Amino acid sequence: MMDAVSIEQQKAALRRDAAARRDALPAEMRKAAAEAIAARDFPLPVAAGMIVSGFMPFKSEINPLPLLQKLAGAGARLALPRIVGRGHPLSMRAWEFGAPLERGQWGLREPPADAPEVDPDVLIVPLLVFDRAAYRLGFGAGYYDMTLTALRARKTITAVGIAFAAQEVPAVPRTERDARLDLVLTEREAIDWRGR
Repeated sequence: MMDAVSIEQQKAALRRDAAARRDALPAEMRKAAAEAIAARDFPLPVAAGMIVSGFMPFKSEINPLPLLQKLAGAGARLALPRIVGRGHPLSMRAWEFGAPLERGQWGLREPPADAPEVDPDVLIVPLLVFDRAAYRLGFGAGYYDMTLTALRARKTITAVGIAFAAQEVPAVPRTERDARLDLVLTEREAIDWRGR
């Protein structure tokens, strides 16, 4: 087994390469991929009042907003993450289209501090890369790993990664702190690990 330093070095190299590959995708392709994901049937039943937390796209991330609009139209209540601070899980705050957002850490758009905190039923997760073992890499602060672990300690949730198919890699280096996804949606397919 590799030591933690070696795994972190592998992750850093993979993040650099993945960010460059994602940045190189043409804008039209990124837009078409987001629309393709939203156009397909969502792999979970959407019950009225179900809380789905998404994210506001950052840099060249796939845009989850078309999917969030579809889910809201089917009766889901929406939420977005708010960064509390380094070393802490994200705080999921109630949000709806048209509601105000603030600029947070790194310029990320997030709900204001007075938006109600909620525990989502479905967490739509951004990522830089994913593999067929249900693991992902984000930007490296561990926010989503901490958030998934904290939420799963309180309730049953479904973690859904959303990505371009080109973001798949053979294997994501990982440690015991890395949380698994339940599904990944790309413009080509829905990969489902529930029950595995």
